[in-house]
Amino acid sequence: MPPQTSESAPERPLWATMKRFLPYLWPADAPGLRARIAIAMLLVVASKLVQVYGAPFALQGAIDRMALGSRDAVWLVVALVVGYAAARLGSTVFDNLRNVVFERVGQDATRRLAADVFRHLHNLSLRFHLERRTGAVTKVVERGTKSIDTMLYFLLFNIAPTILELGLVVGIFWTRFSGWLVAGTLAMVVVYIAFTRWVTDWRAKLRQQMNDLDTGAVAHAVDSLLNFETVKYFNAEAREAKRYEDAVTAYARAATVSENSLAWLNIGQSLITNAMMGAGMALIVWGWSTGQFTPGDVVLVSTLLAQLFRPLDLLGMVYRTIRQGVIDMGSMFDLIDTDAEVKDAPGAPALAVGSGHVRFEGVHFAYDPEREILKGIDLDVPPGSTLAVVGPSGAGKSTLARILYRFYDLTGGRVTIDGQDISQVTQSSLRAAIGIVPQDTVLFNDTIGYNIAYGREGATPEQVANAARGAAIAGFIQALPEGFDTRVGERGLKLSGGEKQRVAIARTLVKDPPILILDEATSALDSRTEADIQATLEAIERGRTTIVIAHRLSTVVHADQIVVLESGRVAEKGTHGELLRLGGLYAEMWARQAQEAEQGGDVASG
Repeated sequence: MPPQTSESAPERPLWATMKRFLPYLWPADAPGLRARIAIAMLLVVASKLVQVYGAPFALQGAIDRMALGSRDAVWLVVALVVGYAAARLGSTVFDNLRNVVFERVGQDATRRLAADVFRHLHNLSLRFHLERRTGAVTKVVERGTKSIDTMLYFLLFNIAPTILELGLVVGIFWTRFSGWLVAGTLAMVVVYIAFTRWVTDWRAKLRQQMNDLDTGAVAHAVDSLLNFETVKYFNAEAREAKRYEDAVTAYARAATVSENSLAWLNIGQSLITNAMMGAGMALIVWGWSTGQFTPGDVVLVSTLLAQLFRPLDLLGMVYRTIRQGVIDMGSMFDLIDTDAEVKDAPGAPALAVGSGHVRFEGVHFAYDPEREILKGIDLDVPPGSTLAVVGPSGAGKSTLARILYRFYDLTGGRVTIDGQDISQVTQSSLRAAIGIVPQDTVLFNDTIGYNIAYGREGATPEQVANAARGAAIAGFIQALPEGFDTRVGERGLKLSGGEKQRVAIARTLVKDPPILILDEATSALDSRTEADIQATLEAIERGRTTIVIAHRLSTVVHADQIVVLESGRVAEKGTHGELLRLGGLYAEMWARQAQEAEQGGDVASG
């Protein structure tokens, strides 16, 4: 199934999400990172102690001594106000040291989680990647990894310190002032949190709608740009621009409503905090009028409340960010929780390739239960021989290649290599033994050398050059100004079809597999280019067990055995000459293609 976006994924509780993330934040194999977390939390405590007990009390002492009207204590007052400034500086220093110490922890956690998600995406089965929307998956991973830093920062350095500060302030109010001030402060915090949560939950629905539209717009843009040539073929630039503009317009409307709702949240929060500030100071002023409190106490209470309000003013944004972060991280964990359809058997050994004898034994396969593609296929490919598979479109030819690579598991029968069931060996060892030249070669947006070397990790420049010569593309590469360092463009669009196929052949030669699949490797090429590349393909087949999947029969006449598939079954089997003499489906296809080639030649000569 395609991945759930942040908006379609079920909401996860905060603790459940953080529990999943905890191993990344507190890694068992990294005591140095754990020490950094402990030091960062000690700096948080030090900052709050200085902020609550240092600055406000220094300012209170200075105000009370100034209120006495005596000039004799001026140096003490100066010392107190300097102490007030020093306490504020100390709090800032502790906070920034905390950030410095913790930065590596956050970056490491993000790196580990992002790497695990990327690794898991590559371990998922082909069905997932065929059904996914590339832009949507990318957006889910991007949002999930971005939310890590902000969630860690707010949870550890905003919410936790605010709770600590609230406890310290309540303790001061209880011991120095009255229970009414404590009750008012706690009531204000409860009302503030309840109001913030209620409004934020409402805004979260707006945010989900906005993100859904944003994801759709990004996915459409990526899809449209990936199909750049198709858009050009059908002169659809204006149509694509209109579709994208409509998607962005819908997002803009939703974003406007979402952002405007923020004003109501800010107004409500300000009303609650300022009401408490006014009531608290009024209570202390009343006590001052009765001689119970001093002018410095008024300053102390106002300073403590103002300091408490600062993180509380951010609480709405913090709650919104954490709530959205939980959604975003939950969507990313949904990707991690997506099960791979094809898995290695427990304790599966590596494939031991000897001669490369491939057998399909009673193979049944269906992409979905309602439509069976292969219906009892039996094929035997002796070591070093070439088996060609031909037949009408939809007969299941390319499915054989996907099955041999074990991109899917069979619904019946088995496939063996040198007598070993491929479902009982590791996928990595199986795929290491097979090379493929596909019909549509997609190259990385990197250099020609990189794309050729991709066939074997750690391939040397000499191996790359030898492979290029074997694929008959070395002369073309050497004629380029930058040679092997020439970039091929997005999906290899700077190269012609024939050049891309030769790069694919060279990449396979670098891999040097004992088993080779040619999946309609020349069907997308013109006749002249096909003839040139066909000779190269036949050369690399020698000494390898080769399965050639072809539409043009002229490319497989050299095969040791040709199998004709029809409706998922083996209709005919034999050499080129035997099948022509049989006068069946193969002979009919041969005659039709020969006639089409002759008519094409007549048109060209005319």
